[in-house]
Amino acid sequence: MVRAPSVGATIPAIVLAVACATLFILLLLLRPHVPDASGQADALDEILLWDSLLPRAAIALISGAALGLAGALLQRVLRNPIADASTLGIASGAQLALTLGLHFSPVLLGLSRELVAFAGGLGAIVTVLALAWRRGLDPVTVAICGMIVSMVAASLSVTLVLASGEYAMSIHIWGAGALNQQDWSGVMSLAPRLAAGLLGALLLLRPLNLLALDDASAKGLGISLHTVRFAILLLAVWLSASVTATVGIIGFLGLAAPAIARLCGARTTAQVMTGAPLTGAALLFLTDCLTQLLGPGFSDLAPTGAATALIGGPLLLWLLPRIRGRAEVAAKSDPAVRRNSRSVPTMLFLGALLTAAIAGAVAIGPTEGGWNIATGGLFFDLLPFRLPRVLVAVGAGAMLGAAGFLMQRMTGNPLASPEVLGVSSGAGAGLTVTLFLFAFPSPPIMIGGMALGALVSFLIMIAIARRAGLSAEALLLAGVAISAFCLAIISMVLAQGDMRSYILLNWISGSTSRAGNLEAWTAIISVIVLATPLFLMTRWFAILPLGTGIARSIGVRVTPVRLLLAMLAALMTAIASFLIGPLSLTGLIAPHLSRLLGLHRGRDHLLAAMLTGACLLVFADWLSRIVIYPYQVPVGLFAALIGGPYLLWLLARRRNGASG
Repeated sequence: MVRAPSVGATIPAIVLAVACATLFILLLLLRPHVPDASGQADALDEILLWDSLLPRAAIALISGAALGLAGALLQRVLRNPIADASTLGIASGAQLALTLGLHFSPVLLGLSRELVAFAGGLGAIVTVLALAWRRGLDPVTVAICGMIVSMVAASLSVTLVLASGEYAMSIHIWGAGALNQQDWSGVMSLAPRLAAGLLGALLLLRPLNLLALDDASAKGLGISLHTVRFAILLLAVWLSASVTATVGIIGFLGLAAPAIARLCGARTTAQVMTGAPLTGAALLFLTDCLTQLLGPGFSDLAPTGAATALIGGPLLLWLLPRIRGRAEVAAKSDPAVRRNSRSVPTMLFLGALLTAAIAGAVAIGPTEGGWNIATGGLFFDLLPFRLPRVLVAVGAGAMLGAAGFLMQRMTGNPLASPEVLGVSSGAGAGLTVTLFLFAFPSPPIMIGGMALGALVSFLIMIAIARRAGLSAEALLLAGVAISAFCLAIISMVLAQGDMRSYILLNWISGSTSRAGNLEAWTAIISVIVLATPLFLMTRWFAILPLGTGIARSIGVRVTPVRLLLAMLAALMTAIASFLIGPLSLTGLIAPHLSRLLGLHRGRDHLLAAMLTGACLLVFADWLSRIVIYPYQVPVGLFAALIGGPYLLWLLARRRNGASG
């Protein structure tokens, strides 16, 4: 017998309903009015009310309900408490498909935005599930694959926008989820889809109930698992993609709505499928009312989608203890990789490769008349223009390689890196706070703020994951949560459109085209000052992966050592992120490639990771300069396009073949 929700459990639902009504009444009473200068103020106010404010309220309720229902369906069919359009890459896949449609076939986009978005969202989730299938759709692996698919899709979207020569701010504002309406067309388009989705969920109620059982029991009761799961996935993706096509990306609402519905007393499948849409509608409606009430005049405080994403990080952290992975993310070693006892020739090879990459990046490039290799006087004429950006790539790549090496050694997690663990996003949040505190901060002040943000993010991630024994699953999910929270803060400021947004946009773009002597010297001096001491700490790198107990028994003061290494990693991440942006994944790839060369000893592994990281970013910077000539792709985004597929391949490998 199913227990009815207790009185205490219904209190949050009552509070939520009262809050919605109160805020909407305040919005109606306090909304700005058109100045009475032309005698048409009353008519204009009525138009704003009926054709803007009320449709916006309706679209918030409908979109929230659709995303709440989609989240509940995804969580049930995947048996994953953190499944959502954001964590599974569905929203980013839909965004990429819409960008592709706008770039290559505007006619198709004009015929059916929803169909294009649905194809992109479906492609993203199929990719995620295919990668996680070998691990039995383990919640942790699904979440990590979804994160990487989202990162690659977002990088491709921005790259396509820049390839079209359009200003990148528009995609950030749309991607943040804006609910502004000018008529009732959005409501009329989305309302029937929500109704169809609710009807589909009602028809699938019995299979949804049976999916709570194990596969054998469900099959014994006559359910066709593959058919039912596919139908539910199609319904959830269709709902999510429809919302994305209409209003943009609304982050993490599908994650929050079912969780809060359960807090409000929903227990059975029917209650969750009813409560999640209602909760999602209330959450998005509340957030939208607050962004309008707190914004100046007729402008919003921030895009509503970015504001809702602020709840994603804390909610993931709250759900972290409830998630249990069924498989290791990656093995600790790769038996196929033999240890390299001849490290000197390998280092000489990497040094020669880096020298050749630098020379090629300076000398080789496209021109209006075709490809050209600069020699003689032309080569030296190009040095003042191309060498600074190449040196920035060298320094940033070396620092990210070293930072990734430190994080992997400290955590014992082969998938740890500044980007995956949210340290780069924390640097961005630090930059955002710095821009609020200082009107026009100098580069040293910005770097200091970013370093502090990166350090705080890393320490918070370590503190949270420590409660789960610093397991790979806990570290990665804590990093995803912190990254989501920090990126939501950045998106909110980006959408303001002021000078702070311009500075943040330049940082996110991470282009080295504006690099000069100051940036080049900053990169090189930072590498020398921050990385040189690491070669005196190689004993720690061999001991820390063994665990806290063994390290202390040998005489290592674990806490001060980890704090020192965390500070060095945060500083290198902050400076590298300041120079090239947040999305490079170089900190993940460089240590792995070094390990594939057979270099496992601390000093050799560190130096190889730095050289490999430098080579990767020099190559990525050169490609970013030539691939859509005369336009340029931000080097951080292009490096993410190189690194994302590698990480997906790494995650897809069998356990006995995973690198580590």
